[in-house]
Amino acid sequence: MTWQAWTTLAVTIVTLLSLARDWVSPAHTMIAAAIALLLAGVITPEQAFAGFGNPAPFTVAALFVLARATESTGVIQPLMERLLGDGRGGRLAMTRLLVPSAAASAFLNNTPIVAMLIPQILRWADRVRVSASLYLMPMSFAVVLGGVITTMGTSTNLVVSGMLAKATGEPLGLFEITPIGLPVALVGIITLIVTSPWLIPARKAPQDSGASKGREFAVCMRVVAGGQLVGKNIEEAGLRALEGVYLASIERGGEQIAPVRPDVVLQGGDLLNFAGAASKVVDLHARRGLESAESNHVSHFDSAKHRFLQAVVGANSPLVGRTLKEVAFRDRYQAAVVAIHRAGQQLDQKLGDVRLRLGDTLILLADPGFRLRWRDRPDFLMVTSMEGSAPSASKKAWLVGLVMIGVCGVAGLGLLPMLQASLVGVVLLIAFGVLSASEARASIDMDTILVIAASFALGEAMDKSGLAKELASWLSVLTGGGSVHLTLLGLVLATVIVTEMITNNAAAALLFPIAFASAQQLGVDPRPFAIAVALAASNSFLTPIGYQTNVMVMGPGGYRFTDYLRVGFPLTITTVAAMVWLVPWIYGL
Repeated sequence: MTWQAWTTLAVTIVTLLSLARDWVSPAHTMIAAAIALLLAGVITPEQAFAGFGNPAPFTVAALFVLARATESTGVIQPLMERLLGDGRGGRLAMTRLLVPSAAASAFLNNTPIVAMLIPQILRWADRVRVSASLYLMPMSFAVVLGGVITTMGTSTNLVVSGMLAKATGEPLGLFEITPIGLPVALVGIITLIVTSPWLIPARKAPQDSGASKGREFAVCMRVVAGGQLVGKNIEEAGLRALEGVYLASIERGGEQIAPVRPDVVLQGGDLLNFAGAASKVVDLHARRGLESAESNHVSHFDSAKHRFLQAVVGANSPLVGRTLKEVAFRDRYQAAVVAIHRAGQQLDQKLGDVRLRLGDTLILLADPGFRLRWRDRPDFLMVTSMEGSAPSASKKAWLVGLVMIGVCGVAGLGLLPMLQASLVGVVLLIAFGVLSASEARASIDMDTILVIAASFALGEAMDKSGLAKELASWLSVLTGGGSVHLTLLGLVLATVIVTEMITNNAAAALLFPIAFASAQQLGVDPRPFAIAVALAASNSFLTPIGYQTNVMVMGPGGYRFTDYLRVGFPLTITTVAAMVWLVPWIYGL
């Protein structure tokens, strides 16, 4: 290999490690890689910043705005409410949920769909007395599967489309991936409907009195000095058999009492660590003789003007790895944390001392405007009210639906490229007052846009340095050489593995040059290979960190890391098999 290829390989490896280990944000990582390759002389300035002149990042930005409009107007909510209905659970209910969720995801951004459906599913599951964990993960996976039905279904498809346009002059058409993506999505949904009821444990039973460990929030309360509970034992204080919540431990003078016996006498200043359902730990704040251990924060809020909210910590949140004290949470967010839920782990620390992790669910006391202020920031993946209410369909929902149909119709018929069609849709939404210009601007996830734009530089370096051809040759040797099916299988498996470690957009950018070079070495059309990379990079089911919608349902569903592997493994096997069989068959390779 040339020195340029070795340099590109070294930068690629460091980039992969940084993305996998979260050393810095994905956007900073990809931009640093582009700058390193530019300074090393591997690529020119034009090649380093070619992504910012490509339609892909701007198309994704426009789709973010369209997605915000669908979320704010609740355009799909009435449909989902009717589909869920008041019936019992089971595979029929799952089918009624998964199929329309996947269909909506073919044209709308995945994240707002999941954000809108989570509270509805939680409310419905509580009403029909089934475990929400049986439906939340399949719903997230179905939404991911729906994203591969059309080119606009996910930003990953648009990244590959942009790279294909640069390499061949022809981007992907709106429905070009549908002949492969639709069967793959159907195979995946059928797999979910058949296997997930067997594989997903019921992490929360609504009828359970509170002993369930699946969906517990930790909350720390203090016995008020001189209050009515001082001098009473646990049973006399009425803390022994609370509905939906239990006393896990008592902290007194730096020592911990656990388990807590019924005859333990309470003293003023005792810190009581409770665990239980969200609504029940909130009710503890109204119990006389107890106050929140975070009362110095909570007391600043007027309960008549503030409400309880749930927020899920995001991957790029400044909260990850830090405590509430370290980030000065109340001053930073104008909200107080009253409880924390962490899937698969009981928290017995004072809330201010808990180091937060990706996927932690916080119960907050905040003003009604909190959700609007923070729903587009990386700090939280999702913010919902404690009542689980999603936005009601507004009077302008019909207009958003009409614009979305128009964008898809114009792009699908080839009357306008997808970028122009999306931009026209954005202009119409702003012109008719569905969104203000500032709301449209705030809805764009700039980190995602920067990752997409900067990833083109890495792909360009892999191509120009000859590294892509070298890696394609190694892939050919590993798969026996000369076989389209085996080469495609190796490429798809490599993409699946990489996308579980880093962002799916970055995975597609890294594997695209290898796919293109592999197709050229086999003497076949590179477009089906590029489509296979797009599909494989989007279909992330093995870990909660591979796709952000998977993280969003982790807290509300009470899932553990191994739950994703258990459910995602058969789903990955069937979708990979479908891709490897369909691509050569449909394209006659």
